[in-house]
Amino acid sequence: MTDFVGYFRVSTDRQGRSGLGLKAQREAVTSFISGRGVMLAEFTEIESGGKNDRPALSDALALCRQQKATLRLTVRT
Repeated sequence: MTDFVGYFRVSTDRQGRSGLGLKAQREAVTSFISGRGVMLAEFTEIESGGKNDRPALSDALALCRQQKATLRLTVRT
């Protein structure tokens, strides 16, 4: 069994508020992980695709290194 960390991002406030983009991403990751391991944590960002500064992604990667976990992500723009 593998430990996973989830990272979800939408590129607009509207997508984030609607929950549709994030909900679909979370469902895809949960489906992938099912039977393969457990999700240790989830990180979410609502950021433009043009930005390079992603604090939640940095936190997710740090946790992966610390826990020797696999990052599982989906990105909808």
